[in-house]
Amino acid sequence: MTYALIRKALFRLDAETAHGMALAALKYLPIAGAPVAPGGPLTSTVAGLTLPTPVGMAAGFDKDGEVPDALLGLGFGFAEVGSITPLPQSGNPKPRLFRLEEDRAVINRMGFNNGGADEAEKRLRARLTRGGIVGINIGANKDATDRIADYAYGARVFAPLASYLAVNVSSPNTPGLRALQDESALTELLDGVIAARDETGHRPPVFLKVAPDLEPADIEAIARIAISRRLGALIVSNTTISRPSLQSRHAGETGGLSGAPLRDLAQQRMIDFRRATGGQIPLIGVGGIANADDAYARIRAGASLVQLYSAMVYEGHAIAEKIGAGLARLLARDGFANVAEAVGADVPL
Repeated sequence: MTYALIRKALFRLDAETAHGMALAALKYLPIAGAPVAPGGPLTSTVAGLTLPTPVGMAAGFDKDGEVPDALLGLGFGFAEVGSITPLPQSGNPKPRLFRLEEDRAVINRMGFNNGGADEAEKRLRARLTRGGIVGINIGANKDATDRIADYAYGARVFAPLASYLAVNVSSPNTPGLRALQDESALTELLDGVIAARDETGHRPPVFLKVAPDLEPADIEAIARIAISRRLGALIVSNTTISRPSLQSRHAGETGGLSGAPLRDLAQQRMIDFRRATGGQIPLIGVGGIANADDAYARIRAGASLVQLYSAMVYEGHAIAEKIGAGLARLLARDGFANVAEAVGADVPL
């Protein structure tokens, strides 16, 4: 059965129910194959990590770390789980996830719904010997009185289990969270996370996920801090609170917009961060990537890796393999031996 037929059935359900069914299918059905093996033009090395393909699953799909190995078996070179908060939380009231079919987009205001660090820690510890690149995205509880302490807690719990830690300060669905992108707050936060990570004796690289809705001064400040704190990478970017022209009846829903309408903004932010960092720190491109051309454009703008999520809603579970195959053809067409040679080709420093 093709995904086009499956999608018709899934789209008759509300978006969050369909998402739950997709997770269940990955957990219980033989959908995934063996993980991609490193080697060939798509193999990439970022922050000391060797990835078989630069195409990864973004945080948000697998919030509780239930199916990272299944995702790797779908052709993703890495999977980022979370965001995971110290304590379980139910998130915002439903409905909170909306498909904008006419726009090939999604709006969500999930609010870091997850089962908490303790349950995720057990699950991720149990799969640790399987290998593969699995990042763990950490966040703060909505009602936390000390959000930096929440992030530090996540770093202590997950540093021994993570290929990398992703610090998420860019979700628009937890009130006040994006204020942590302010220069002084961000410096204090990252210092706390790095110190907590180091206490464990494990030193996975720390990535920072930023919003696309930033002013030039914010971009410059974040770049300075990321370089000074020797972060492993910047993830550019999360969902947007801006609203380009949209056709769907759900266009007025509050929350973060992702999918095709985010592509141009996320592409521009990649260019901005490429210039602001001067190539001193790897960049990971997220937002509106739905095919090999989108991924290749993001790489040529400065991304060493790319991630997707919303596009899988519309394109299906084979999307990572399709983008990987397309990227290999595009690299060969343009005479690049590997992904690294193409990074930033359109934005020379």
